[in-house]
Amino acid sequence: MLKAIAYAAAAADKPLAPFSFEQREPGPHDVLIDILYCGVCHSDIHQARDEWGGSIFPMVPGHEIIGRVKQVGQHVTKLKVGDMAGVGCMVDSCRDCSSCRQDLEQFCLKGVAYTYNSTEMDRKTPTRGGYASQIVVAEHFALKVPAGLDPASAAPLLCAGITTYSPLRQWNCKKGDRVGVVGLGGLGHMAVKFAASMGAEVTVLSTSRAKEADARRLGAQGFEVTRDEATFRKLAGRLDLIIDTISAQHDYNQYLSLLRPQGAMVLVGVPPEPTPVGAFSLINGNKRLAGSSIGGIAETQEMLDYCAKHQIVSDIEIIPIQKINEAYERMIKGDVRYRFVIDLASLSNENAR
Repeated sequence: MLKAIAYAAAAADKPLAPFSFEQREPGPHDVLIDILYCGVCHSDIHQARDEWGGSIFPMVPGHEIIGRVKQVGQHVTKLKVGDMAGVGCMVDSCRDCSSCRQDLEQFCLKGVAYTYNSTEMDRKTPTRGGYASQIVVAEHFALKVPAGLDPASAAPLLCAGITTYSPLRQWNCKKGDRVGVVGLGGLGHMAVKFAASMGAEVTVLSTSRAKEADARRLGAQGFEVTRDEATFRKLAGRLDLIIDTISAQHDYNQYLSLLRPQGAMVLVGVPPEPTPVGAFSLINGNKRLAGSSIGGIAETQEMLDYCAKHQIVSDIEIIPIQKINEAYERMIKGDVRYRFVIDLASLSNENAR
């Protein structure tokens, strides 16, 4: 067994603290990755604090992982020692069900193995995430990080990136489309970058004008304040597609009114309570209200390659692992533009203690 060091939550009401654990030696189809950087996703907070229920402790969060391959199994062909590799939200699936065969491993009918707060496919071995020194993962679930992408800024692409790229691809975002992005945070800023790169006319919908300059720098051509009721009259029936990234309670019916006939609003944010939707909000105009999760492995690799081609990465603030609890509190206040990324070299300081 290999020994890894990490930061973990011991319980829902405990701050993250130093932790060590053992993981398997790489098998013939596995790769061992020394983790360099890990993005901090808001879902890390939800799960570390058991806000969604069912959390498994001790928990090592982190599913936006970039590192360097240290060891490969004898049958590995996709990666070699020294390559830069990424690991996203999942580390295994059955690979045989209809979803897996369609490159939709995230919807594995037998249940996907998530990168943390989950178990491996044996349903017994807990998975540990990227707030750690290393990870062992099946080759199929390791992504190739293209040359030219800054590894720190690329880390959030493994969740925030694919979460926003996937719905834009599903709904065929293209030149000339009018796309609304609700919220300009870790997800929203990536949605703006992707939609703008695809040729769309992007409008950011936010609760205040505080981020207007950022929105335009990222590629938005419009910016409207949603606390102003005039916004909904001004934009009524104008948008082809809305990517809704907000995880706070808000009125979906208001935003559906902004869609043109047969337009779509896609949810990627998760409010804490169910949100009522009036039937006429959809019927009037044959509008679609949809959800989107992450992408499968093939689509995630496509997204990384797209980012390399178009030089798209996340706007980040790098922190040492020792500031992770402070980072959580700042994220809750919206005090980050737009993604914290942990420099895992800081874990070496724990060895010195």
